Amino acid sequence: MKKRIAIFASGSGSNAQKLMEHFKRSTDIEIALVLTNNAEAYVLQRADNFEIPSHIFDKHEFYKTDDVIDLLRNLDIDFIVLAGFLWLIPKNLIAAYPGRIVNIHPAILPKFGGKGMYGDHVHNAVIAAGEPEGGITIHYVDENYDEGEYIYQAKYKIDKNDNLEMVKFKGQQLEHLHYPRVIEGIVKKIKK
Repeated sequence: MKKRIAIFASGSGSNAQKLMEHFKRSTDIEIALVLTNNAEAYVLQRADNFEIPSHIFDKHEFYKTDDVIDLLRNLDIDFIVLAGFLWLIPKNLIAAYPGRIVNIHPAILPKFGGKGMYGDHVHNAVIAAGEPEGGITIHYVDENYDEGEYIYQAKYKIDKNDNLEMVKFKGQQLEHLHYPRVIEGIVKKIKK
């Protein structure tokens, strides 16, 4: 029986796409659902391209009800991956999936983390600080932004002439290389 992953994303979903590609031919793990808080998110098109069902929810459904948790349970979801999902995960969802929710952050935490630190905000902060290196952190999710236990970190060199696009590109290369592999390693160890 395949282990089933749900992806939460708020935007384009390039990491979600890499996960869909990675697990497409897997015999023991599948991407079973994509969830978003943004009806305009391009990740919905990506999910459709892979014939993966999707669900759009609003703040009330996410924070004031158990509807999302009920959906995940009804679809026998084993693990949750955040891929550019911008909302804080509520305590009831963390309690329903303890140690089974991971996120990827586009910097080496604990630097450049916390509320409002996502996407270009992170990259611009790294550049403004004159950091010699950028990187990624894959971590478990808890009730605070970017504070869960670290699983994996990787770094890249920032050259003094690197602009925002170059820093973003270097970071995404690491994300796309490592996120699917790290998730596969974790999910394979889960007891069904």
